[in-house]
Amino acid sequence: MTEAELYKELGALTKEKDRWEESIPYVSSLLTHDSVKIQAKALWLLGEMGLVYPQSVQDAVPAIASLLDSPEPLLRDRAVNALGRIGRGSYPVIEPYWTDLFRFACDEEPKVRLAFIWASENIATNMPDVYKDHMPVFETLLHDANDKVRMEAPEIFRVLGKRRPEFVRPYLELLRQMSETDYSRVVRIHCLGAIRATEANYTNLVL
Repeated sequence: MTEAELYKELGALTKEKDRWEESIPYVSSLLTHDSVKIQAKALWLLGEMGLVYPQSVQDAVPAIASLLDSPEPLLRDRAVNALGRIGRGSYPVIEPYWTDLFRFACDEEPKVRLAFIWASENIATNMPDVYKDHMPVFETLLHDANDKVRMEAPEIFRVLGKRRPEFVRPYLELLRQMSETDYSRVVRIHCLGAIRATEANYTNLVL
């Protein structure tokens, strides 16, 4: 099967969700394919499968995590994202690799730093407590050199503000300042969303 044919097959499988669980071993086998494009597609698909069937994808997690060290930015990006999606489905499945994800907050490639934020948002949705002592990492990303990273960085504060507003309260002044003065309209909007989520849920927490 050519690369194009295999990529098309994986694209079709993406839509056939009733086949996902039974297809996990096959898709996992493609993580060692010669084509970066195929590896990347397999990583993405395993992440989506793992969100729905985290226990079934558990055996593939070490292979996914091994690609965190890939010299290819696309594979680091997709591996981080996959662990985030699987971790949203079941944090214990990816817990051995969770701490290692934080090194990607300062990856040389902006898309990988962005993937780290997305992965953190996914995991924090159902497991917010693990981020209690890691908020300074996300504060740094608010000042990232890349605009797309800065646009997404406030969203982890919004996600955590809904669930653990006490984690975000120390950053409200900074978020408020950015919501009023940042040159990026998207950053301003996302900062305001984080503020509102935190203040609303902190009020409920106190009451």
